[in-house]
Amino acid sequence: MSKNTGIRLYVDTSLAIGREVVFNEEQSRYLGAVMRLSEGDEILLFDGSNGEFAAEIAALGKKTASATVCRQTKVFMPAADVWLLFAPVKKDRTDFIIEKATELGAGKIIPVITRHTITDKVRTERFRAQAAEAAEQSRRLEVPEIGNAVHLEKLLKDWDPSRRLFFMDESGRGLPAVEAFGGYNGPAALLIGPEGGFAEQELNDLRSRSYARAVSLGSLILRAETAVAAALSVWQAVSGSWNGGKNEEKGQ
Repeated sequence: MSKNTGIRLYVDTSLAIGREVVFNEEQSRYLGAVMRLSEGDEILLFDGSNGEFAAEIAALGKKTASATVCRQTKVFMPAADVWLLFAPVKKDRTDFIIEKATELGAGKIIPVITRHTITDKVRTERFRAQAAEAAEQSRRLEVPEIGNAVHLEKLLKDWDPSRRLFFMDESGRGLPAVEAFGGYNGPAALLIGPEGGFAEQELNDLRSRSYARAVSLGSLILRAETAVAAALSVWQAVSGSWNGGKNEEKGQ
């Protein structure tokens, strides 16, 4: 009888019952050398579009491993259609932003370079790996897309106005987040500015856009990573998956 290990991995193979999955070298090493699993052990897999599946390890070597998909454990349901746009900060705190944005259901994450952004070092591949790991741990069924870094001016110039842009306004001129998000259920994006705040010209540009809405997160000045978690949490509670939507689980 196979042992259910509770280990969960994201794979870029389209999953279906009976399909063989070949793991990359890093995942193979994790399953064998780190977790010390054996052939016949059961793990959970998800591919970002077909739900979650239980799979039995079929072969396990030092650098290669494979598994056979046995059954579906969760039906795929997309998360609420909300993006996170953020000004990159120092390394560890940017890591925190990627992790929490993934856990809190952002469908796409885009680094945005503003006038007061303190760093322009954007490691897209690192962000993708962090997002995949956060999705594995949080039992999310998809991994958010990581967009390339873009300057705020270009972002606004190319913006699709059908997606409402909510920007966090530290000046206090925005609506309270609950009020701003309440009642809106269309495509959305939340823009969090840099540590020094948006430049006045940037705020004026944002306010002039018909698709943009100023949002206040209260009277306290929050660190960028705190503002990300706060804004996404309020969004999910008011208009997102915490407001009734959830993944459907299938019997084990």
